[in-house]
Amino acid sequence: MAISLSVSLLLGIGLPFLLYGLAGSTEIWNFFALIGNGVLLSFIFSGLAFWVALCNDNKIRGFGLAILVWLFFAVIYDGLFLLLLLYFREYPLEGISLGLSVLNPIDLSRIMVLLKLDVSALMGYTGAVFQKFFGTWMGMILSILGLSLWILVPTLRIRRIAAR
Repeated sequence: MAISLSVSLLLGIGLPFLLYGLAGSTEIWNFFALIGNGVLLSFIFSGLAFWVALCNDNKIRGFGLAILVWLFFAVIYDGLFLLLLLYFREYPLEGISLGLSVLNPIDLSRIMVLLKLDVSALMGYTGAVFQKFFGTWMGMILSILGLSLWILVPTLRIRRIAAR
């Protein structure tokens, strides 16, 4: 399922950009970063969806839980993260904000794409902290490893549940 979603993402985003003339542009590497993150997110959330489906016998409950997982990572996590930064603004939160960003695959891929576009100056002080860490090769490798863990953990859990 994740492969078909990834192919549709490649066709849906890739073809219009190639027809527009991106192949001869210097921005093609930013485009590859966008596509790569989209494919990784397709695999991550497909894995999470299958994991939720295998853990629930009741279809309605499983569907509701899958929507809740997506809603948590897409909306609720960022709100809680911003509240944490707001309430503890007097303390140095650079390390905590970097660590908590790795715990959300959507945030992690969003940061990777934004830093490839060199718009970290628009993100303020947090953008400078993210640029300092994620802007290096080591930061990019750690980000890709973090996203790979988001794929690996649900896959291993699915295999364990399916083996029973």
